[in-house]
Amino acid sequence: MYTDGSLDPKEEEDRIRKAFKTRNWNEIKSADSWVIFKVMAEFVSAFEKLSEIGPCVSIFGSARTKPDNPYYTMAEEIAAKLVRHGYGVITGGGPGIMEAGNKGAHSESGKSVGLNIRLPFEQFNNIYIDPDKLISFDYFFVRKVMFVKYAQGFVVMPGGFGTLDELFEALTLIQTKKIARFPLVLVGKAYWGGLFDWIRYAMLDLEKNISPEDLELVNIVDTPTEAVQVIDEFYSRYLLTPNF
Repeated sequence: MYTDGSLDPKEEEDRIRKAFKTRNWNEIKSADSWVIFKVMAEFVSAFEKLSEIGPCVSIFGSARTKPDNPYYTMAEEIAAKLVRHGYGVITGGGPGIMEAGNKGAHSESGKSVGLNIRLPFEQFNNIYIDPDKLISFDYFFVRKVMFVKYAQGFVVMPGGFGTLDELFEALTLIQTKKIARFPLVLVGKAYWGGLFDWIRYAMLDLEKNISPEDLELVNIVDTPTEAVQVIDEFYSRYLLTPNF
C-alpha cells in the first residue's frame, strides 16, 4: 500500500482475485463466524459507552479540512454554541471538521464524543475527545449506527464521499421513518446548493424519485448561529430542552 492509502496494482489484483476464489464450507464458516463475533463486540462496547450520554448532535465533515479553513472555524463555533445550548457533540473522532467539532465542545466543557474508524491512512483520533467517550471501530456500518442512534440532530459541514454517505444515511432513515424527524442542517449554501439543485431537478421534477416534502427534511444555512437556531427551534416546538 502506498503512503496515500492507495493499493499498488499487484495488491489490487490480489484483492479482486480473492473475491472470486472458491472456498469450502468450513473455510466460510470459520472466517464468517469470527467476523460476526467482532461485529457483536463493537456494537456491545459502543452501546455500553453511549447509552447514557444525554442529548447530542452529530457533526459530519471532511477529515481534510485544515484549521485555517473558514469551515473549520465554523464547525468549532457550532459545537461550542451547541454545548452552551445544552447539547453534547458527536463526531467521527478524526482530524479536520471532526477535530473542530470536538475542539468546540471541549472548549465549553461539554460532552465531546469521538467515533473513530481504523483506516490504513488519513484517520487518527484528535486530542479533544473525552477519554471515556473515544470509541474506535473496524466496521463503517457499526459506526454509522452509533452516529444516528445516539444523536438528536445532525449538522453536516462540507466533506467528501464519507460525509455524503453519512448525510444520505441520516436523510434516508428520516425519510423512511426508521428514526424520528430530527433536525438535519447543512452548512454552506455555496457548497451544498448545486447538489440540491440537481436533487430538485433530476430526482424530483424529472424522475419523481422523491416527494416534494422530502426536500423539507433538510435545512441549508450559512452561519453557526443559523445552524444552532434550526435545532433550537425544532425542539422548542415540542417544549423540549436538553437536560444534562
